[in-house]
Amino acid sequence: MASKNFVLDTNVLIENPRCIAALRNGEENRIHVPWTVLAELDGLQRDPRIGHVVGQAINALVGDEAVTFLPPLADDVAPSPGTIGDDRILGEIASSALESPILITNDRILQLKARVRGIPVEGYRDSVPFQSESQRYTGFVMDGEDPVPNCFRWENGQPVFHGPDGPRAVTWQHEVWKVAPRSVHQNLAFELMLHPGIDIVSIQSEAGYGKTFLALAAALHLVFERKDTPYRKIYLVKPVVEIGARMGFLPGDIEEKMHPYIRYVQDLLLKLHDLRPANRVFQSVEAGNMKLNPKRFEIQPIAYVRGMNLENAVVIIDEMQNLSRNEARALLTRMGEGVKCFCLGDTRQVDNQYLNESNNGLNWVVKKLKGFRNYAHIVLKGERSRGPITDIVLRSRL
Repeated sequence: MASKNFVLDTNVLIENPRCIAALRNGEENRIHVPWTVLAELDGLQRDPRIGHVVGQAINALVGDEAVTFLPPLADDVAPSPGTIGDDRILGEIASSALESPILITNDRILQLKARVRGIPVEGYRDSVPFQSESQRYTGFVMDGEDPVPNCFRWENGQPVFHGPDGPRAVTWQHEVWKVAPRSVHQNLAFELMLHPGIDIVSIQSEAGYGKTFLALAAALHLVFERKDTPYRKIYLVKPVVEIGARMGFLPGDIEEKMHPYIRYVQDLLLKLHDLRPANRVFQSVEAGNMKLNPKRFEIQPIAYVRGMNLENAVVIIDEMQNLSRNEARALLTRMGEGVKCFCLGDTRQVDNQYLNESNNGLNWVVKKLKGFRNYAHIVLKGERSRGPITDIVLRSRL
């Protein structure tokens, strides 16, 4: 079969930076990139929303010496303001010496323009959404892969935990603070959070899979039920990122100022309190005062943690995808002896305008800590989430 000359548009490289190898199909086809596409990538890499994906596309081009580049048109070296990049791409293809070039683009207008110019065109059907490190590494390794510390592997239909004590099948189901796991992944998350040889656990999932609820249940169990642990207090740390219109100045103490941002935490604590009394978390249950007892449970914004020395505590960092790398480092280096840390978040839901799906605290934790013997990570999945409406939303990929 004769080899084909594929010319890639910008949108194809961004939608799937690995498209080059897929289209080449071994050594069967040749890949070409127009000069205008390089100029567009150069501009887009400064966009905070998609710069991380564009960077992957650029790295794929730099690392592949077999890719060739079509020279710019003679009148200019790059698209100037007001010019149409589509027309320049088509002009660069027409001016090239390629035999039967095929333009690969998912831009419908460009597809129509190519047909008018008589240039064969196809859409790229194998688009793969960008995944951060915290999404790609699910906590499981595949058959044939070497296990990393504290990972899982499916063997004979059962998850096998490669932990500090060696590999063992997880054949039991945890019940933590009377919370029963709703999926195998939630059960494995409990396994990681409760293991005495693991100091820091990161959990990635979409909203609705119970990250915070599971972490709170594990924290209550470790602090109030287990007698063989050093933990005496629970800290919940959360970045304060407003979505939509700002609420302005909020009166009161730290807890009152944080209340709009952490109301869901108090609701979850009350739900856990209904399952099994957690009186010591609150100041005075008898008087109906459900305000948190700061000696046992404290909610802190990031700014207040700097300078603190956290010891003998369970620390829950919620929505860590809204922390920068420096903030994550500053926070984690506050943790001293006798600390268990749970890092929670979803890198697909970054609300901080200065961060993106790749350049955020949660993803940096997974990227840098993977392989350490006292660290573990898991991605929560399953058919059941917080309720039937959330179930169908997650399954439909709304």
